[in-house]
Amino acid sequence: MLISELIKLNNLQLAGKLVSEQLILGIHQSKRFGYGIEFEQYRHYQLGDDPKRIDWKLYARTNKHLVRESSTESNFHLRFIIDLSGSMNYIENGVSRLHYCKILLASLAYLGYRQSDLMSLYALQNDELRPLVASGKQSFQRILYALEKARASGDWKNSDPKFPILQSTKQKEVIIIASDFLQVNNEWIQLIKNLANPHREVIIFQVLGTQELDFNLKGFYRFKDLESGKEVELQAESIKVEFQKNAENYLKNLKDAMQITFVHLVRADLEAPIASIITESIKSKK
Repeated sequence: MLISELIKLNNLQLAGKLVSEQLILGIHQSKRFGYGIEFEQYRHYQLGDDPKRIDWKLYARTNKHLVRESSTESNFHLRFIIDLSGSMNYIENGVSRLHYCKILLASLAYLGYRQSDLMSLYALQNDELRPLVASGKQSFQRILYALEKARASGDWKNSDPKFPILQSTKQKEVIIIASDFLQVNNEWIQLIKNLANPHREVIIFQVLGTQELDFNLKGFYRFKDLESGKEVELQAESIKVEFQKNAENYLKNLKDAMQITFVHLVRADLEAPIASIITESIKSKK
């Protein structure tokens, strides 16, 4: 589904469910899918199968008799981190970066919920990492509620981002970050270097708008820094070439810096279907 259609639903749980089920239908012939997570395998109903194993809700949408072949509990802990700095309020063609990231994480949380994964949620805001939802019973519903209520403001300029709450454990885990991944110095790069290790993989979803990179504007504009609130009026054509060059260099340097073992950087356009972005992130790990 298009991101605009998911936003119109005005229901984060439903949007996440639709995206996750779209993913599951696409991989029903595979036993493994996700960030080391084993999903239920779907196959077509065969004579002799117990009719109770048919997923009737899935049948109502697909008109196909699919049965669950197995269900294995995952040993992974999924830690979701959402950037709540002011720049997440950026809007392009009616889609805000914050809302895109909320639906993205809700979709991944729904996938984790189906597998009984341990899940927790954190927010990066004002140079701090705040725990929003601890792992435990009903963490899925609490994560959806916390995402629904989350608001972006302030900045993120922590030059030494070391957070004891994310100390590594022997249990394998995956940290999933949704952000624009824009930085003043190297705060994001330093954070990722502090997080990645053999027991923990880091998946970064960098969500950007087309206009942010192409900058195809004409005339005078008042540009506002969404984190500091500072404004400046400039003629777009006079800064276009320099802006595009700086943006290109930044993205290239960031990509090079993220060539770290156990780290996977996935870029997403604000108009990109979320299911395809998640699929891309899975492929990037193989």
